[in-house]
Amino acid sequence: MDIFDIEFIMKYYKYFIRGTTVTLGVSFFGVIFGTIVGVLLSLMKLSNNKILKGVSTSYIELVRGTPLLVQLYIVYYGFPMFLPFELSRLTLGTIAVLLNSAAYVAEIIRAGIQSIDKGQMEAARSLGMPYGMAMRHIIIPQAFKNILPALGNEFIVLIKESAIISVVGIHDIMYNADTLRGITYKPFIPLVYAALIYFVITFSLSKILGVFERRLRAGDTNN
Repeated sequence: MDIFDIEFIMKYYKYFIRGTTVTLGVSFFGVIFGTIVGVLLSLMKLSNNKILKGVSTSYIELVRGTPLLVQLYIVYYGFPMFLPFELSRLTLGTIAVLLNSAAYVAEIIRAGIQSIDKGQMEAARSLGMPYGMAMRHIIIPQAFKNILPALGNEFIVLIKESAIISVVGIHDIMYNADTLRGITYKPFIPLVYAALIYFVITFSLSKILGVFERRLRAGDTNN
């Protein structure tokens, strides 16, 4: 068994390229929109409004306490029952991923906001800034700087966890690898290439994150 089968690679490389594109796309939009929803959830959880706080806390605990596979099935089969329009399976898969990511991002952002010295908010309010303006211009920008490494790690985790979307027929890396296992009757080699692709993506991103972290630390030292 030749793992580095050049003929296999030349014949089926497009499957892995298409799968990688889908995986990266789902993960990217999952983190971007998950972060937007996560910011809203974290602000709701930090608010003094008991209803908003209760809704946010319940959502976060529910998502963090259930498997992503169950959430994927709920979105994939449940959303079309209530929506007046049809969504593609790729869109539904991305929605499931971003809703899952939002709960974890919300906790990351909440911790980042609470790590900012309370004197920052007090100083902003003493200058006449409303609470919302102070959060938008003073607190959240500082919090994001602190949590950027954690958000990057969430992106890396999401790339690996997004493999679950293959179970509903979305043509990501794992789905295409399984397709090749059926086409070629080689149960092992496609999985090895899929694992290598995941490793290359996550390893590269972790190195890029390391560079950003060092630059942030250097900037803080210079300041």
